[in-house]
Amino acid sequence: MHDILKSWGGFLHRRAENLLAAMLGVMFVLFLMQIVFRYLLNMKTGWTNEASTILWLWLVLWGAAFVLREDEEIRFDLFTGAAGPKARRAMLLLSGGGLLLLYGASLPASADYVLFMKVEKTAYLKVRFDWLFSIYVIFLIAVLVRYLWLCGQAVWGRAPDAIDPTKTVSGV
Repeated sequence: MHDILKSWGGFLHRRAENLLAAMLGVMFVLFLMQIVFRYLLNMKTGWTNEASTILWLWLVLWGAAFVLREDEEIRFDLFTGAAGPKARRAMLLLSGGGLLLLYGASLPASADYVLFMKVEKTAYLKVRFDWLFSIYVIFLIAVLVRYLWLCGQAVWGRAPDAIDPTKTVSGV
């Protein structure tokens, strides 16, 4: 059963990466179109700027929610790198518990606000703001699930991996 879940998890992670790469590709094409329209054809195109901004918002939050691994996140590891396994577990429980508390408390209000924004639309593309900002609620839920999992592992005895300063990760 564990192997099946791991296989499905890997499959879903690769599809999330594929979607992230597609968003980045479309955003780059829109950027090039904006240059061509503005400087070569002398035409103003606000919709390319708006679409790029929307894609940037989705790209950042989608990537943070589903693509970045725990060891690729930006963090201050001065103290955790010097700590032993028990201290790393305690630090994870403290920081993860704080994140769970704050993000969990903000989730209902965030979801309510996103749903309220259905009355507004973007200027050029007429995308409803509730659709546009729904990625934030998805991001919050993904972070809550991730930190519930990490805190659960810490409670049951698994300490976060020690920091290896000789190993670098690209985040890609």
